[in-house]
Amino acid sequence: MRPERTKRGEDARRLATGDGRPTGSATETVAPPQKHARMVAPPGGSRKGLQLYVIPAIDLRGGRCVRLFQGRFSLETVYANNPVEVAKRWEQAGARRLHVVDLDGAREGKPMHLEAIAAMCGAVACPVQVGGGMRTPEAVEQVLGAGADRAIVGTALTESEEAAGEFFSRFGDAVVAGVDARDGMVATQGWEEVTEIKAVDFAGRLEALGARRIIYTDILHDGTLEGHNVAALTELVQALAIPVVAAGGIGTREHIKAIAGAGAEAAVVGRALYTGDLPPEIAAEVFAAQADAPGYGGQ
Repeated sequence: MRPERTKRGEDARRLATGDGRPTGSATETVAPPQKHARMVAPPGGSRKGLQLYVIPAIDLRGGRCVRLFQGRFSLETVYANNPVEVAKRWEQAGARRLHVVDLDGAREGKPMHLEAIAAMCGAVACPVQVGGGMRTPEAVEQVLGAGADRAIVGTALTESEEAAGEFFSRFGDAVVAGVDARDGMVATQGWEEVTEIKAVDFAGRLEALGARRIIYTDILHDGTLEGHNVAALTELVQALAIPVVAAGGIGTREHIKAIAGAGAEAAVVGRALYTGDLPPEIAAEVFAAQADAPGYGGQ
């Protein structure tokens, strides 16, 4: 079913693409967005005293800016043909950090959009973190060399403790440990394979091996706009001493507040910014509330 197009949705497309024209999709996705929760004051600090940041997501597939539903490549919506313009517009709206995922790289096991990543990093002043296909230290070096300040490593960390420890010792804060979970179990290989490793146990082992930061994605919530898995996020945050970034399912400011209450450091938001479920004016307001606070955006 195609969600009904609204003025709010058109405003979001205009912010993302520059002209408001939908770019079409390979496969239109599922149910219409939820109604907006009552808008409240921007979220404050997290349980651990860290400012919570909202980070716009830019997912790359075939050179375009897309979003998947629950990580399924067959359920893709294309939102823009020029990721560089999208990056510039999110920065102009006030974002202090961008989250870029190379979806083709996640499938192929190596970075596939280095040219686009370099172009985006060169077009904005804010830091950019990149995930997707970071299976080797050389791949991390490639994205850092393209201008990213952090690389998100996931699948490679499941191969051995020695390999995981090498990433953390070699790159320090420049590597973020990606913990992606389906039904509480770690998923790898672009989310297409599910292991028998519990996400919370895996995150604890990564912290012990030297991880400086975790980004946690609940796959079944990703792209749904129905809210993050706050119970799982809370368990993860309470089990760790290092910062946790939450991704997946965030559709309203109430969802952001719930993530802040769980103690996360930051929230990665994708589809809701493009559909207008988190309207541009509200997103800009949240970005502005972060502008002078120390924390994730400028670290």
